[in-house]
Formats: sequence, C-alpha cells, structure tokens
Amino acid sequence: RYVNGHAKKHYEDAQIPMTNHKKTEKQEKVQHTVCMDCSSYSTYCYRCDDFVVNDTKLGLVQKVREHLQNLENSAFTSDRHRKRKLLENSSLNSKLLKVNGSTTALCATGLRNLGNTCFMNAILQSLSNIQQFCCYFKELPAVELRNGKTAGRRTYHTRSQGDNNVSLVEEFRKTLCALWQGSQTAFSPESLFYVVWKIMPNFRGYQQQDAHEFMRYLLDHLHLELQGGFNGVSRSVILQDNSSLAASNKCCINGASTVVTAIFGGVLQNEVNCLICGTESRKFDPFLDLSLDIPSQFRNKRTKNQESGPMCTLRDCLRSFTDLEELDETELYMCHKCKKKQKSTKKFWIQKLPKVLCLHLKRFHWTAYLRNKVDTYVEFPLRGLDMKCYLLEPENSGPESCLYDLVAVVVHHGSGVGSGHYTAYAAHEGRWFHFNDSTVTLTDEETVVKAKAYILFYVERQAKSGSDKL
Repeated sequence: RYVNGHAKKHYEDAQIPMTNHKKTEKQEKVQHTVCMDCSSYSTYCYRCDDFVVNDTKLGLVQKVREHLQNLENSAFTSDRHRKRKLLENSSLNSKLLKVNGSTTALCATGLRNLGNTCFMNAILQSLSNIQQFCCYFKELPAVELRNGKTAGRRTYHTRSQGDNNVSLVEEFRKTLCALWQGSQTAFSPESLFYVVWKIMPNFRGYQQQDAHEFMRYLLDHLHLELQGGFNGVSRSVILQDNSSLAASNKCCINGASTVVTAIFGGVLQNEVNCLICGTESRKFDPFLDLSLDIPSQFRNKRTKNQESGPMCTLRDCLRSFTDLEELDETELYMCHKCKKKQKSTKKFWIQKLPKVLCLHLKRFHWTAYLRNKVDTYVEFPLRGLDMKCYLLEPENSGPESCLYDLVAVVVHHGSGVGSGHYTAYAAHEGRWFHFNDSTVTLTDEETVVKAKAYILFYVERQAKSGSDKL
C-alpha cells in the first residue's frame, strides 16, 4: 500500500478530473478508492487516509471478506494450508529443549512482521524481558475498548475507533501478556501497531523505521497516558501502591511520575564553564536513555591489515560522553556574566542512575547527502557494568549499587537506517534467546557478546554476585 504503491496508483488514477464539470455532490461522495488486506481483511480508504469501519447498505465489504475466507478454505488452497500446518508443527517440536538432561518447552513467543515492523518487534521483545517493567503492565486490569453490538467481534479497525477509544497502554498490556505464555509460536501485534499509527503519525506506513526513535516515542506516550485515569483510579495511585517503585522514583519527565520514569528515569548534571570569565552554569536534565557517540578514531572500518588495532569498548563510548569537551564555534554559550556568547567547555555527570540503564549507540550519522551507518563493533560486558566513575557523588553510593547486568540487546543488520533488519537478544530466567520477528531460538552468551549492539538494556544489580567489572 505504501512501499510499492500499486493500490495507491489506482487511487491517483481515479482522481483525474472528469470532463463533465456538472458533477453532483452525490457523485463526489462515491469516489472513494479502497483496498483490502487479504490476511487481516481490514479495508483502507485512500481518500480518507484511514481504515474503513462501516460497510455499505448491501454489506458488500462483508461479502468480499466471506468470499476471501471461502477461497482460503477451498481445495485450491488446501495444499498451502497443509504445508503451513507442517511448518507450525515443526516449529512446535523445535520448541522442546533439553536443559540439564530433561526436556522442557520453549515458552517464548515470536512477533509476526506486519511489513517492515521488525523495529517494533525488537523493542517489544526487549521490554518484555525487563521483568519489573513488564510485570507492572501485565498486572494492570483489562480495559474493554468496545461495547454494545460490536462487543466480542474481531477488531479489524482499531486504528479508526477515534482518539477517545484508543489506548496504547491497553494494547501494550495485551501484547506483553501474549508473550512468554508458550501457547503459540508467534503473536500478531496488529492492534498495537494500528494504535501506534493513530497516536504516532511518524510511524504510519510500512517503511523501515529507527528502533531507537520508536522506543523513545513508545515510552513517552506510555508515560503520558499513564498520567491519566484508569478505570476511575489515578495511575499515580497505582504507582504509589508499588512502594519499591514509588520510593526510588525521583525523576519526573513531563509531569507526574509513572512506571516509565520509575524504571528508566535518571538525571544528568550538565556543567558549562565560560572560558573567558570562568563562570560556571549547572542544570539538571532528566533522561530515559543515554545516546553515546562511537569515538571517531574507531569509526573507520578496519581492514585485514588493521585487525590488530585497538578495539572500541562501551567504556570508550561512556568516557566520550562524560569527558570535558570544548564547544565549537557553532555552539557558543551565552554567558550571563559576559552578557554575550563565549567559548566554553561542557561536561556531563550522572546525578541519579536509573533502575534500567538504556544505552543507545549512535550508529547513524548524517553526511552531506545521506545517512551513513557506523558499523564498528563495540565490546560490551554481560555482567558487572560499573557506572560509579560517571556519578556526580560516587561516595554516596553503595559498593554494588552502581553495577548493572545486561538483559537485552537490539541489533541492526544492514547498511542504512531506512533499510536492513532489526533483531533482539534477551535474557529470560538465566537463558539467552534470539528474537527474529516470529522466530525465537535459544542462543548462548558467546553469540550475544559478538553482536554489533545498537541499543543495550542493563538492569541494576540487586544481590551480591561476582566481581566482574567493565
């Protein structure tokens, strides 16, 4: 519909002005070109730029759906269905794993690709393995978005129901509940994707999108929606009931605190010093993730002759982010004492660390004409990432309060932001899994550490274990 534009071309051809200018208003109304998805049977109107909720008086849309369903059940397609069942059965058999000598079921569930939606699937699978965050949503009471005559029917048109009936939190909750149940090999996040289209226009269509950008939009909109009411109960009250989250949540982004800021929220101190008069300016910035540059000396791809060169580590990226930096001519600081823009230095300190530290490696950089990808491998630890040396007041932190263990990694495969493919590695109950859309496979730590990470999720260490440090 959006990428190849076949159906869209039919719509554009139908918009050629008619020779008869005495076109009545009734004729004007019927010029709507629609197309139907043969898998979900959802109908889309190009003129309205939305999904079609209603049917014609003769029920023509429903008749087309019934006809398509009959075709699916016909002898013509029976062979295809037989092959599909064989594939599903083999997938179920492959979900039986041998762990410690006994056979156990692989309870992980994949997410179907709805057309270049791997960016969304990788983020959803990563978030589903952040236990404290995931459990909060799964324990929320369900909200019934539909009632009356349409209650209980299959929802084809979630995206068209109107702003008041769309709930990102509810669809996010349903998706998380569908994962790790082991009842199906793959789940289709169609309803969630349509809500994303409704409230995040940037992600409409089926082009490849940036996974980090999607994650930020998703967390921001969940945060905003959670600040509203929920079944007559304030979301902030629900958060306060969870004392462990509420007690530690001192980071508020855009209003009241929610589970989003309680889990991912940290605070940076930004220090700027005027190089002329020495005036120091400090401000505190809340954050949900840290975007780290890969230092320029590591950006060039190493050839065979350079394989022995220095390897970039996560510590190099964190040091580059927090080190003292002199701002260039395009970033002159407005000094209040000098009363004009002056050369200055900038330095970041972390004032408060979050429960889940999300680190985004800036792999995409704009050049004069296009956006290039930095394909450099960045070495990262699975356990014991020590953030103490980046803290503003490290002396106030406990011996293990600054240690983080890896829980999920999002990887971008390919050369450009608008192309390629996203997958995710995540740890669940001590085992690592690779999530590649609808396919989930058991993997090992050696494979995970070799990945060219794009987004890293580290969870604050709770109990004393090991002494590995970055």
